[in-house]
Amino acid sequence: MTRLNISRLLTEYTDAPLGLDTRRPRLSWMLQSEERGQRQTAYRVLVAANAHELEQDEGDMWDSGRIESGQSVHVHYAGSPLESGTHYYWKVRVWDKRNVPSEWSRMSSWSMGLLNQADWQAKWIGMEVPHSDEYRPVAYLRKALDICRPVKRAVVHATALGLYRLFIGGRRVSDHEFAPGWTDYKKRIQYQTYDVTSHFGSGGQTVLGALLGTGWYCGKLAMVGKRVYGYCPYLLVQLRLEYEDGSTETIVTDETWKTSGGAYGYSEIFRGEAYDARREPEGWLEPGYDDSRWKRPIELPYRGDRYGGKLVAQADPPVRAIREIHPAAVSRTKAGSYLFDLGQNMVGRVRLKVKAESGSRITLNHAETLGLDGTLYKANLRTAVQTDFFIAKGGGTEIYEPCFTFHGFRYVEVAGLPGEPEPDMLTGIVIHTDCPPSGKLETSQPLINQLQSNIAWGQRGNFLSVPMDCPQRDERLGWTGDAQVFCRTSTFNMESARFFAKYAADMNAAQLDSGSFPDVAPNCGYHERKVNKRKGEEWTRPYSAGWADAGVIVPWTIYTVYGDTDILEQSYDSMVSYMGYLEGISERDLIPESRTGNYGDWLSIHADTSKELISNAFFAYSTGLMARIASVLGREDDARKYRERAQNIKDAFAAKFADQDGRLKGGTQTAYALTLSMGLLPEPASRLAACRLVEEVKASDNHVTAGFLGIPHLLPALSDYGYSDTAYDLLMQESFPSWFHQIKSGATTMWERWDGWSKERGFHKVERMNSFNHYAFGAVGEWLYRYMAGIDADPLQPGFKHIRIAPRPGGGLTRVYAEYETMYGTIVSAWEIQDGCFRLQVRIPVNTTAAVQLPGAESLMEIGSGAYEFEIRL
Repeated sequence: MTRLNISRLLTEYTDAPLGLDTRRPRLSWMLQSEERGQRQTAYRVLVAANAHELEQDEGDMWDSGRIESGQSVHVHYAGSPLESGTHYYWKVRVWDKRNVPSEWSRMSSWSMGLLNQADWQAKWIGMEVPHSDEYRPVAYLRKALDICRPVKRAVVHATALGLYRLFIGGRRVSDHEFAPGWTDYKKRIQYQTYDVTSHFGSGGQTVLGALLGTGWYCGKLAMVGKRVYGYCPYLLVQLRLEYEDGSTETIVTDETWKTSGGAYGYSEIFRGEAYDARREPEGWLEPGYDDSRWKRPIELPYRGDRYGGKLVAQADPPVRAIREIHPAAVSRTKAGSYLFDLGQNMVGRVRLKVKAESGSRITLNHAETLGLDGTLYKANLRTAVQTDFFIAKGGGTEIYEPCFTFHGFRYVEVAGLPGEPEPDMLTGIVIHTDCPPSGKLETSQPLINQLQSNIAWGQRGNFLSVPMDCPQRDERLGWTGDAQVFCRTSTFNMESARFFAKYAADMNAAQLDSGSFPDVAPNCGYHERKVNKRKGEEWTRPYSAGWADAGVIVPWTIYTVYGDTDILEQSYDSMVSYMGYLEGISERDLIPESRTGNYGDWLSIHADTSKELISNAFFAYSTGLMARIASVLGREDDARKYRERAQNIKDAFAAKFADQDGRLKGGTQTAYALTLSMGLLPEPASRLAACRLVEEVKASDNHVTAGFLGIPHLLPALSDYGYSDTAYDLLMQESFPSWFHQIKSGATTMWERWDGWSKERGFHKVERMNSFNHYAFGAVGEWLYRYMAGIDADPLQPGFKHIRIAPRPGGGLTRVYAEYETMYGTIVSAWEIQDGCFRLQVRIPVNTTAAVQLPGAESLMEIGSGAYEFEIRL
């Protein structure tokens, strides 16, 4: 008999986070044991305001006492009130199924941010630039410090209306990119907290400096235009020094700072960058630098005496440079430039290492693919510019890496090099929100493995502060419909809870006055632009089924996968308003065609699904989810109301759109998939509708016709009704249109269109909307994990507290290996077929249970934690 071991402690999904602003942080721990069926029966949590007290097994902030519970995920802090800027330390012990206690866990910690807006003493400062329509230069800001005594702890809180990089003592404070991230700055802005103790030491002279760019705040923003939120970027920094002698000091951004322009002519998300190394102010981050010619900063014109929005702690993981890619090939063009092929469509920037004469101008052009003539394909960029300019300082080897811009690309054309490129001259830097990897999937079919790779790369490329629709053209917006169709797939590839918690807050903040959720979030004026520009009434309606429903579907998905009730609670009022909006535009339990939006099953091919059917399918589905959400939150009166309403909508839907034989009016793959997956028909009509879906697939010769809204439901609907063989027929199709056709056409990410390019037709005729990195059709990844590999969550015990293991073999596959990291630990489902024998290996984390269903079996086997192996004849 072995004790339970506590292997991982998390606070708000994170190991020792800094700067939280939730007053009831959630604590989670992972358990380990080699014994089968082990589980937690009780726990005790200690929280202290200093580490020494916790080491004595005392918790002055909270001693939970022994709590009889199996809960080891999202245990809310329930101690004394937490204070701004304070560190707290915690540990836990548990009792196992035999009531044997574990050892105390290791110590972990968290710190609080600034809990009250009044805690901010800093002022918003920026650099004055004459008003013009030109792009603004990056501002350099600095303040010389003279630290008189040894520093015990130094913590800085920082943010910007724009983008910033912070430096102390000549070193960057963090590796965060594109901080503070994108929000609707008029309503809320995220700030970051960094422990910078290592930048100080025993004291002395140093410099606090920053680079400040326009970013989403006042640079060009998508097709909406420039200066959407403001005219000038501003920086806000508050540094708290705690000295060894017990005294403290706070240093803030104010009028005593100095500011100047420098090497960056501009650094824009949608335009690229111009950098002249000759103009870099040498030594500006060092003490003694002569800043006498620098100017005093300007201050943000206050509304009252403070910034008009709300300062909130960063909720999502930071954006970081995650990996590097070296060119797969280099060739010389007819124009004398050099074309670097990185071999992978990616998002980020490049690092250039070059030795050139002073004043040499080097141009870097980026594109996803090549045109028929072998040159960069730029038609799909629209007004976006993916070009960076570097002017050399001279005098030796220089390294250039852009600052406040990113590009979507596989190919880089470099012009102006002084000679033949060296092997290490150019490196691709992959940048995205640093969501930890959570899944692994391998099969005996190389094309499926490449599909999974493409899905993951599409997610990496488009998860950058918000779930973007594309990373290269002049759009890069947080489209709500795209996000909701891909949300579940994303959770298998990366831990996405914090990312979507931030995005849910963006959607709530962007909710329209009507109560509908918007097409895009954060709000950036896109809806107003659409209303003003589009002439057709169908484009200007505030409701778009599948897009607006993201405000309900995304929080429910995160709850299902992570057991996170906070996201439901925080979004509930907005969801209730949305339900009221849907009720208001409905007539006799249905939304009439005149009130449906225009997107429909976006970018379907060879099929046009009724927008009225789609709208009412989502009306029923979201209302049904609201009933479940209300029940989870203990709002039983609301739950009863929404259950009744959902059933009425389903009845009206069946009467209007289906006959008794399960045939839908204008039936398409998407129409049947939504109807079946959302449970909109009673039996036996639903079984008959499943047969109709199979007929529809066969009529298209096993080719997919579904668009954005249909894809996440198509293969699951087939498998749920016993037609996994047909699902595999769709998946394994290699000719156009299909997932494998994209791969065989050279895709390394998911495409926006099924027909973005084909050998027979070339590029799609609407080149201005033809992204080759767009994750929506990658929503099939959910089926790969949940059905092919057979790893699924149980909504009645969410967060994988109870696991469903039910693999569906087929498609000629002989081997599938999948693992998935949950809050409890790693799930493994690995199967192989050999000589007609199906073997399944399963690993279930401690403190969870699972129901296993083998192929062809009608009964379930309930198992506890541990490793198992099953074998049956097929």
